[in-house]
Amino acid sequence: MLDAAYRLFYNDLKSFIPESRMATDPLRTLAYGTDASFYRLTPKIVVRADTEAEVSRILRQTGEQQIPVTFRAAGTSLSGQAISDSVLLVAGESWQQWEVLENGRKIRLQPGIIGARANGILAPYGRKIGPDPASINAAMVGGIAANNASGMCCGTAQNSYQTVDSMRIVLADGTILDTGDNGSRKAFTATHGRMLDRLDELARRVKADSPLAERIRNKFKIKNTTGYSLNALVDYIDPFDIITHLMIGSEGTLAFISHIVYRTVTSPPFKATALMMFPQIEGACRTAHRMQALPVAAAELMDRASLGSVEGKAGMPAMIRGVSPTTTALLVETQAADFATLSTHVQAIADALEKRVTMRTTDGSRTHEWRLEGTDLVFPAVFTDHAVQSDDLWKVRKGLLPSVGAVRDLGTTVLIEDVAFPIHSLAPATLDLQALFDKHGYREAIIFGHALAGNLHFVFSPNFGDSAELDRYARFMDDIAHMVVDTYDGSLKAEHGTGRNMAPFVEKEWGGNAYGLMQEIKTIFDPGGLLNPGVILNPNPTVHLENLKPLPPADPLIDACMECGFCECHCPSRNLSLTPRQRIVIQREIARLTASGDDAARLAELKKGYGWQGEATCAADGLCGVACPVDVDTGKFTKTFRSRMVKGQPYQWLADRAAEHFGPLTAGIRAGLRAVDGLHRVIGTEAMNRLAGSLRRLSGNRLPVWLPSLPTAAAPPRPQPTGKGERAVVYFPACVSRTMGPAVGDPLVDPLYVVTERVLRRAGYRVIYPEQMEGLCCGLPFESKGFFNQADRKSEALEKVLLATSDNGRLPVLCDTSPCLERMRRTFGPRLTLFEPVEFTATHLLNRLTFTRTVDPVALHITCSARKMGLDNAFTAVANACAETVVVPYGIECCGFAGDRGFNVPELNTAALSGLKSAVAGCTAGYANSRTCEIGLSHHSGIPYRSIMALVDQCTKGSDV
Repeated sequence: MLDAAYRLFYNDLKSFIPESRMATDPLRTLAYGTDASFYRLTPKIVVRADTEAEVSRILRQTGEQQIPVTFRAAGTSLSGQAISDSVLLVAGESWQQWEVLENGRKIRLQPGIIGARANGILAPYGRKIGPDPASINAAMVGGIAANNASGMCCGTAQNSYQTVDSMRIVLADGTILDTGDNGSRKAFTATHGRMLDRLDELARRVKADSPLAERIRNKFKIKNTTGYSLNALVDYIDPFDIITHLMIGSEGTLAFISHIVYRTVTSPPFKATALMMFPQIEGACRTAHRMQALPVAAAELMDRASLGSVEGKAGMPAMIRGVSPTTTALLVETQAADFATLSTHVQAIADALEKRVTMRTTDGSRTHEWRLEGTDLVFPAVFTDHAVQSDDLWKVRKGLLPSVGAVRDLGTTVLIEDVAFPIHSLAPATLDLQALFDKHGYREAIIFGHALAGNLHFVFSPNFGDSAELDRYARFMDDIAHMVVDTYDGSLKAEHGTGRNMAPFVEKEWGGNAYGLMQEIKTIFDPGGLLNPGVILNPNPTVHLENLKPLPPADPLIDACMECGFCECHCPSRNLSLTPRQRIVIQREIARLTASGDDAARLAELKKGYGWQGEATCAADGLCGVACPVDVDTGKFTKTFRSRMVKGQPYQWLADRAAEHFGPLTAGIRAGLRAVDGLHRVIGTEAMNRLAGSLRRLSGNRLPVWLPSLPTAAAPPRPQPTGKGERAVVYFPACVSRTMGPAVGDPLVDPLYVVTERVLRRAGYRVIYPEQMEGLCCGLPFESKGFFNQADRKSEALEKVLLATSDNGRLPVLCDTSPCLERMRRTFGPRLTLFEPVEFTATHLLNRLTFTRTVDPVALHITCSARKMGLDNAFTAVANACAETVVVPYGIECCGFAGDRGFNVPELNTAALSGLKSAVAGCTAGYANSRTCEIGLSHHSGIPYRSIMALVDQCTKGSDV
């Protein structure tokens, strides 16, 4: 229940923000009260602002009513800067406009664009944005700029501060300023001249104080995100340039960033990577120091504990196993515009480090290795430009955080901190940091970091539910602050932002004079102190120990979740209900309330709300697990949740009958499709829409929705051994392919199994069908609803039949529907060689058929199951063999149809495909490899979607044996 002030504010918001974009209920406010940090605040109101005008009006209201407000984009921040106990203003996927400027040398981005998306836009120009945080596949540009997030390669030379060109912001009073537009600057000068004068005076005063100005310059020679970007006051004269650069790293405490223009940097296409192993940390740090003057793009330091955390994992290089307790690694990468320059770079590195180097070609002369040998290396270091081998080396570095997160004790938090030191102090600082871990008993801690920038990360897992543990952490943080600041004059925050976590230590690091400057800056921009209060500047000396996030055990399938948010951009329900991270947040709170017995009313409300927000609208596609650093698959949890819901219910009896009589069931579905199609043809689309909509409303939405793209009924297959080729394949048409034909009006009239057989015969294959197909099923329709026993019975029966048909696995087996094949791979034993259409075509048909590429642009939907099986490249390879122009819409991964869920929860399909129609404009048809997905894709795109086998059929010639 909102108090009077917030109720008044909420009612005012309703005059221009739809209630569907606001939340005050316990479930959604709790869900948004979590970011990637180890803090939690629950907002009173969550509001999604979709336009700059809305943000401006909201800020005018918060100012008038003295209501604090916090801005949020992706929520991947690590220091508690994206949470609020007041108003949380979410600016996400509605803020995705962009414009490439000056042939890629600049780019204008709204704050909701994910960093990796920006780089994808720039890729055709050979450019990228400068900042490269590890979270770039999930973090949005607004947060990247507001936190001055950097990463492995950008250092201090290519971060947001150095590459920002201009910015458009909304200030605390609602005023909009574009620092790159002369008209906006002139108007702002007329209305906010006093503010500009104060900034000018502040900059002059700092420049006149030589010791302070020099202190500021020195502090930013290494990575530093502690406090505000005071270097703006010494680097720039124009107040608008000062404003632009003060925004970088301001963490939403000074203004809202509505767009930013970056000067882009080159993205070299040639790379060579090596893992260099040193017997002592001092040798690794000395080498990193020397590399600052060499053509080295990245040098990632990993201590022995880091290497030990991943050495037992599959795919790790053998050299990291069993090394001495002091061994330290540097993962080194050099980059270039061409191979000749790349080779020169490697030679320069070898010469400078006084290493013997020999080069040889590999992989049929397509790739190269440079072997560096020296007495100070545990093993020779081998630079490789082989993309797969390079990726394998980077997996060592990228696997460090997940390795700690996955094995931590229940209830503990994954805490990742980052500090920076002058690089000449990196070795002793690292040893001192290791000594602090020993002193405070954090023996599971690992240290790694960006050695070129003197930047170290350390990860450990405290249990903040234990008061003694909290005291230990407090003492540890005091010691860290003393060591970093007093011993080495380093940065307490190098790239993760100050947030709440380091706010009590800002003055200690900077001193009273510089801290006073920061307070003045805050007052100039936000005199009411309403923008993200408590972040960066906070007088509370224990704020870093308060409002810590509980992580109670909820379910073994989700307990490893670190709540990092990397999953959210892949979730089809992210703009409709909850994301995977938010589902886990709610489940943890339900578990906590259940265990404690506290607040039964709140518990009941969360459980009730989760029914639709958490369970009904989850597609259970599992893409969240692909993106998750610790392999948490919330889709798998949802299926298990559903299995508990149906346990002991009458539905079990129905599921048993359906499994036992699957042939008659599919015949019934076929008859139903035939009847609906007949009625549609008689009364027309408009009348059918009205009739079906009325019946669904009268049923309380229990009847499925009708869509014009609903398939016609497919005639049941009449399997006969076909073809005369020596090659044979067992073809199992999935139940949806056996029952569903093309949609009404589709000029391609053959059902998928006919098309697939025709393509196989054309390639010279003899097609063998399993016997008694009508009763066979992979079990997926049962599994998705939580009927696990029935699903397993069906898959076991299918495996037995396919083994018999394939001569105990001698012949390959093709299933024409990707989600079904993915389940078959998960549940079958190793004897069967299983293919889905894209994989079979890429592996066996591309070189056996003659392809004629169509000039018509085609859209491609890579289904979630295909993505989980790693078939993205195969999918695009087949499509590119068939069409000159292939469009893969960005950000549309799972379509949200989820079997039959698109009929029963159509909102999920609508939300997942909201941007599809504009993305495929100009395409004549779309292609996928799941018939039910194609229903929703056709409906929301306005073009017919079919199996990619139809495209292969259309574009190929062969023997047609």
